Amino acid sequence: MDPQKTKIMIVDDEENIVLALEYIFTSAGYEVRCFTNGADALEQVGEFAPEVVILDVMMPGMDGFAVAKAIRQQAGLEKTNIVFLTARGTADDKMQGYDAGAEIYVVKPFDNDDLLQRVEDLLTMNF
Repeated sequence: MDPQKTKIMIVDDEENIVLALEYIFTSAGYEVRCFTNGADALEQVGEFAPEVVILDVMMPGMDGFAVAKAIRQQAGLEKTNIVFLTARGTADDKMQGYDAGAEIYVVKPFDNDDLLQRVEDLLTMNF
């Protein structure tokens, strides 16, 4: 999969996390759009049509689980991969994430290289 053509959407209310993720993925050649809340992300996800959405769970307003479920219901986004990146790491949290439609569930703190590799592996498997 050519990163130059791959779109990644990042949704997290923590600005430092957004900036770090944006740097990681743009440096690897991906096209990245960032949002700090689920409602704004949902307004743009259909038009942007990302291959991957990286979502935090705990955000003001709409949580990441609700955002993931809404993405899963949008026509044209059936192949969009959802990656949860969150501090919520209990078995119940993870189950809720997978039930919401996630392919990968990563608990913060995370390793930059590991996250990038997991996303690249996910994209390779699905395309």
